[in-house]
Amino acid sequence: MATVKRFEDLRCWQEARVLTRKVYVYSQKGKLGKDWDAKSQFRRAALSVMNNIAEGFGRFSDREIKRFLEFSSSSANELCSMLYLFEDIGYLPFEDILELRALAEKTRSSILAFIRYLGKGKK
Repeated sequence: MATVKRFEDLRCWQEARVLTRKVYVYSQKGKLGKDWDAKSQFRRAALSVMNNIAEGFGRFSDREIKRFLEFSSSSANELCSMLYLFEDIGYLPFEDILELRALAEKTRSSILAFIRYLGKGKK
């Protein structure tokens, strides 16, 4: 892997940015757009995915970076959990839910790949 000097160059952060943008757009739609609490929590979970990657990148040890990446991965899981509720109560069109779920999984996979990469440096 080439040396990365900025968090913006990380694939997992780039994917999280796309995910967060979609969450913001879709959370303005329909019933979800009118439920302030659910919309706020949904957006905060997405922001946490993106921002914890950036914050972790600014840390000084791989252990600290991994800790923030784990927070980010957990937030992606939270987002997916919320999508099941939104599906169950009809808060978003099913197509939007499928798209967001796929983006969240893709982002989470990239985060986990970066964690594995960092773990290889310890051997």
